[in-house]
Amino acid sequence: MRSELFSAENLEKESAQPGMRLQNSKMLKIELNGEAMARAGSMVAYQGQVQFQALGSGGLGKFLKQKLTGEGVPLMKVSGQGDVFLAELAKDVHIIDLEPGDSLSINGSSVLAFDSTLQYDIRMVGGAGMASSSGLFNCVFTGYGRIAITTRGTPVVLNVDAPTYVDPQAAVCWSANLQTGYHRAEQLGLGTLLGRRTGESFTMSFAGQGFVVVQPSEEPPILGSGAQQQEGGLLGGLLS
Repeated sequence: MRSELFSAENLEKESAQPGMRLQNSKMLKIELNGEAMARAGSMVAYQGQVQFQALGSGGLGKFLKQKLTGEGVPLMKVSGQGDVFLAELAKDVHIIDLEPGDSLSINGSSVLAFDSTLQYDIRMVGGAGMASSSGLFNCVFTGYGRIAITTRGTPVVLNVDAPTYVDPQAAVCWSANLQTGYHRAEQLGLGTLLGRRTGESFTMSFAGQGFVVVQPSEEPPILGSGAQQQEGGLLGGLLS
């Protein structure tokens, strides 16, 4: 049987070392010898003796935070020995190595998988207030290990060496040590009052030393605190 489908670039990538690596630009491969954490529902194939256990958003405390904030990562624990392939709606996959002292703030919708040696928490984005319904909370990862993230298209990595402003729905992740805030991008005037809008009411501002990863597409607005209050307040969001 002959086909370009069977070319070397489409064959499974092999390695002598366990861990996560790119199978291709849209798919992650974890050569599993122990356990890892992955987005629930992201498995597309696996080989070997592998078990999957749903974990919600990573424990009761994080689950409650996720229900209150609309943010978080619906997780599953992947354990055993074998090869696991993960993907998320054919998004581009990127691997980041975190070392002791590193701290990465990331939009929960962009998390695909991470080593179980990493720790994460859900924290409010500094300076956000109630300025936007695009998501006021992010996942902050620390520790030593690898994390795989997804982007809608090829991103740009901005070095924050000057005041930097990003659409909140296009910001994928950034150095957690950066100072963040929300900046009104649209000037109030007669046109605004008459309903003429630019579609860019607020941008996130970044200052300090670090980087921001920006994707060339906007994620749909996250149902955060503001949206949940419209659905019966925080308690209603918690019980939904």
